[in-house]
Amino acid sequence: MPSAELLDLSATELSRRIAARSVSCHELMQASLARIEALNPRFNAIVSLREPGVLLAEARERDAELARGERRGWMHGFPLAVKDLSHAAGLPTSMGSPLPPRSPARTDSLHVARMRAAGAIVIGKTNTPEFGLGSHTYNTVFGITRNAYAPERSAGGSSGGAAVALALGMLPVADGSDMMGSLRNPAAFNNVIGMRPSRGRVPGDPEQELFFQQLGTEGPMGRTVEDTARLLAVQAGFDARVPLSSPQALPSADAIALDGDGKGLRIGWLGSLWPGLPLAPGIRELGEKALGTFRAIGCEVEPCTLDVPREHNWRAWLRLRQLLVGGKLGAYLSDPQLFAQLKPEAQWEIEQSRHLDAASLYQASLYRSNVYRAFLKLFERFDFVLAPTAQVFPFDAELHWPADVAGVPSDTYHRWMEIVTPFTLAGLPTLNVRAGFGEGGLPMGLQLAGPIHADLDVLRLGHAYDQACGWGSHRPSALA
Repeated sequence: MPSAELLDLSATELSRRIAARSVSCHELMQASLARIEALNPRFNAIVSLREPGVLLAEARERDAELARGERRGWMHGFPLAVKDLSHAAGLPTSMGSPLPPRSPARTDSLHVARMRAAGAIVIGKTNTPEFGLGSHTYNTVFGITRNAYAPERSAGGSSGGAAVALALGMLPVADGSDMMGSLRNPAAFNNVIGMRPSRGRVPGDPEQELFFQQLGTEGPMGRTVEDTARLLAVQAGFDARVPLSSPQALPSADAIALDGDGKGLRIGWLGSLWPGLPLAPGIRELGEKALGTFRAIGCEVEPCTLDVPREHNWRAWLRLRQLLVGGKLGAYLSDPQLFAQLKPEAQWEIEQSRHLDAASLYQASLYRSNVYRAFLKLFERFDFVLAPTAQVFPFDAELHWPADVAGVPSDTYHRWMEIVTPFTLAGLPTLNVRAGFGEGGLPMGLQLAGPIHADLDVLRLGHAYDQACGWGSHRPSALA
């Protein structure tokens, strides 16, 4: 099979063909490495790539295992590049910063270990902003990752390298992580699928702080909803070392079934969430056009609002994020030389965290609780809610971040991603689905969210919508 046709196959179909030995792991690795060699110099999605000869040898060993009747799992023979905030044994974890140690990681992060156990071959890392801060993937270590559909534009972030590698067919599926839309925003910017799972669905790092960290989570990305669901099944599962991880089991990756339509399902269209939240021209219109597709598959759709003050949501977000980022990076404040090397946004987060007190954090947690209660109220009327994934289209890749949204100045480096924050605060399963393309052919997405732990229900509806909308067939011009 020609390489281009092979890399066009969904991960689900690739897995079936590899298991049936009609496609070899070596053949897939060869095609993937050739695609990376051809396109990565321009787009800069994959970093710390391992030596090709070693990777091809590992792929041949996966084929030998299949010949012996040994299949490791759904990802058997898949090339995998791990987001560069997570550990992959034998590779450095740069986090996009010149400051962390450059020695190779000795062990895998938990979700990486699960993907490796399912048969994936780790080929390298995917690029990310410094410490994952900001939804635009650039850093002083590896440079800018460029949008798959418009290389002069941002890829989003912080899972920008993963999204671009997927869109360009360098990888079958990819891991990402999401605090402030880091799975959702780059998926929207590159016309792929990204899912922020329910809080606890994919356990975090057992070696890190276990109780305060309830905003960020690892999760799956794919070119189809079905592929994304199967990768989630690989990553998910309770781990006693992570006490807030969910004990609710998912079907195995091979057993995931997403068949169905939207008949009788009720969707609440949140639009911009709050009347004063700015959206770039064209984003709301794309979303409202997509509502027609949801109706066409049988859904009932009506407008709704999130009954919580916008400013309360934002205050909760600022304080809780500052607690987590400042706690993790705060040690750099004691060394002026190291602190001066941090990106300004990291410095700001650390400095702001030093002004937090118990009363402000308790108030932030109360506000967060009210955000969750507001969604619970909506889920009394609706099965799912829907909103745009981002407030801007992919912007100039040379910018640090958008200075304004629709003429409204940004007062922080991340205000332009405010639209994702209530879904994070509530811990809801939230899937980026494709909304289409705006002026200039720039992609955009929609956040489809359901009640806590309803991950499979969200994926089923997202699958039905994605099959009907047709946007998945639009390929970057670099693949023409």
